[in-house]
Amino acid sequence: MADRGRGGGAPRGRGGGRGGGPPPPGGDKPRREAILDLSKYVNERIRVKFTGGREVTGLLKGYDQLLNLVLDEVTEEVVLPEGPLTRTLGLAVLRGPTITLVSPVDGSEEIANPFTAA
Repeated sequence: MADRGRGGGAPRGRGGGRGGGPPPPGGDKPRREAILDLSKYVNERIRVKFTGGREVTGLLKGYDQLLNLVLDEVTEEVVLPEGPLTRTLGLAVLRGPTITLVSPVDGSEEIANPFTAA
């Protein structure tokens, strides 16, 4: 009665014997490439937008795989009803999960929407 409802049967060892075993020998997975390559923007000015609408620009000094960014000479552009306001923040660490957009300040241009009917 002690093992009633537990499946009985022979013990399967660690993991229960269903999938999740070690990978086959020599089965190295190909290295996944990052979606966003920020290495070409190090020491360049970038614009970062956050969830909630905040927007900052600054020199990219460092980053990691979670999209946490370190920016220097950071300025925040605040849009107020009386007009835009710029605040100087200096050195800042930006948390990756709150970032929605990263773009270079120089070298970008607006293009026509290819999905609208002409």
